[in-house]
Amino acid sequence: MSDLTKNLPSLSFGNGLSEEEDGLLHLRTRSAALSFCGCAQAVFLCQLFQSLRSSIKKHCANKSGLFCGDLRVGIVGMGHLGKQLLSSLLEKTQITASNIKVSTIRPECAGNVEPGVECFFDNGRLAQWADVLFLCCLPSHLPTVCADLSPHLCRHTLVYSFPSAVPISRLVQLLEHNFVLKSQYEADAYDNPEVWRSCTHLNTALKHSLLIKLSCPLRLTGKQHKPSPGLKWMCAVLYSLVNICTSVHLEWKETLHVINQLFKDKLSQSLEMNAQHVISSSTSCMSADE
Repeated sequence: MSDLTKNLPSLSFGNGLSEEEDGLLHLRTRSAALSFCGCAQAVFLCQLFQSLRSSIKKHCANKSGLFCGDLRVGIVGMGHLGKQLLSSLLEKTQITASNIKVSTIRPECAGNVEPGVECFFDNGRLAQWADVLFLCCLPSHLPTVCADLSPHLCRHTLVYSFPSAVPISRLVQLLEHNFVLKSQYEADAYDNPEVWRSCTHLNTALKHSLLIKLSCPLRLTGKQHKPSPGLKWMCAVLYSLVNICTSVHLEWKETLHVINQLFKDKLSQSLEMNAQHVISSSTSCMSADE
């Protein structure tokens, strides 16, 4: 269906805004960029974890009981971000609706979630069940949410926080749990406003090659092509993979073999990680290319 408002300035989004309000339109672009980057990273993380679990089963078939079933994903909060994340996980990963559960303070308003996704209001129950737990609540709600989650979290459960205002150290303190990762919001919203504003439907946007490139944590930025700050996020993800392996009692050699094989299966050219890369307290032992 064609857009009836096209080429009609009087019906455009910005028409009638004051000069002061017009100066805030960039926030709309930034919001779209951050929502896209956050969900894209979460989808990548879940795909990686799902692949790692399959790889561990394949290469360590002689060890029974490593994992029971597929990756189980929990989402706390069903606002705009929670709904976007849920839709992205269902469409862009192999995670089925039966392996995703949602906890929200208004479960009766989440009746339009995809069939098969269980929705309730019990953060503790969700914490006991999930392998990966996404926090999609407001920063002001985090102390209460973390108090609900803390007594029920399993040691192997990764808690992934979207609210950017709360640092990792504070989350660890609130949750009394140290397997915590935080979304890395890094988007060139000002350099590519029109591109980001095209993110009206997230699942369609996730097929856009330029948007994927712009949201990549490992892209080079600036005139000197410096690594993006998202490198820290990617390092945290790698350590999360190591944590998953050690949680099922894999030895170091097995852990490195499984992780290296995981990336070799995905990339034609990939760095062969060794123990020094992982154990070192800094990345000084690695070259810029690595």
